Amino acid sequence: MRSSDRNSGNRNPRGAGGGKRGDKKRTGTPRPEERRYDVGNTGQSGANKPGGVPRSKPSNKPTGNRGRKPVPARPRELDAQIEERNRARHSKPQLKLPKTFGEQEGERLQKVLARAGMGSRRACEELIEQHRVEVNGKIVTEQGLRVDPEKDEVKVDGLTVATQSYLFFALNKPAGVVSTMEDPDGRQCLGDYVTNRETRLFHVGRLDTETEGIILLTNHGELSHRLTHPRYGVKKTYLAAIQGPLPRDLGKQLKNGIELEDGYARADHFRVVENTGKNYLVEVTLHEGRKHIVRRMLAEAGFPVDRLVRTNFGPIPLGDQKSGWLRRLTNTEVGMLMREVDL
Repeated sequence: MRSSDRNSGNRNPRGAGGGKRGDKKRTGTPRPEERRYDVGNTGQSGANKPGGVPRSKPSNKPTGNRGRKPVPARPRELDAQIEERNRARHSKPQLKLPKTFGEQEGERLQKVLARAGMGSRRACEELIEQHRVEVNGKIVTEQGLRVDPEKDEVKVDGLTVATQSYLFFALNKPAGVVSTMEDPDGRQCLGDYVTNRETRLFHVGRLDTETEGIILLTNHGELSHRLTHPRYGVKKTYLAAIQGPLPRDLGKQLKNGIELEDGYARADHFRVVENTGKNYLVEVTLHEGRKHIVRRMLAEAGFPVDRLVRTNFGPIPLGDQKSGWLRRLTNTEVGMLMREVDL
């Protein structure tokens, strides 16, 4: 019986159930409690694992002591520790890198110049290459400089560039328009010409209701203050229509000073522009900003004004701008205004 079992290859059921020792040696089958159930990737096929299930192609490698020793499975505790370390490493807050390696502050100079209306970015780069741009008093010689538009002073050809979001306009005010942004009596005012603007603007100085000509509108408070402050002496030029004949020394009288009820008023310049019979068109330039100053000076000299037009505000001319038209100042004009008042 035993020899037939060995020849047929059948295992002795008594050996599997814990029979005699001789049966165990002959069959080589371990007891159930002695079987090993390895978990994990050990690098071996199922045929080489003790108690494993052979795959479709059994391995021809020798087993037992003659073959390769099985790689022990990694304990689950070690896997858990590795996973915990990985999570901790990736959950750490991002390190704050130095500015040299991180995002730099400010904006590129050519971008700031382009937004200020100095041209395309390529054109602004050419300005930098030509050494025509300076920042805080120093000529820029390399591309890529970053600036703070709110703090740094940027100039092109010696003129300050308004890099902030400021607006500058010149209006040719018609006669009969009140020099206020709003009028409680419903009269036509300066605000009627800028109703579509999102940013609130205010006028620089005043013109009396019947006086025509250039008046500036802006949202730059410091520039507006300096343009109207007597300390900076910004000149304004007027054309006045009066009746003659005029004495030869009228200009001298105006330059020496005309005494008014609120003190002396002096003109910086006077000339006759046109004369037709008794009709004279004269030009008066002065830096004072008192109310009705030109009308009062000429009237005190004996020549009441029939019509008055302001043709220049500092370096900004009225030119051929039509009555009631609003135009935006160029960057050059804004720079000239700022230089006039040391900005």
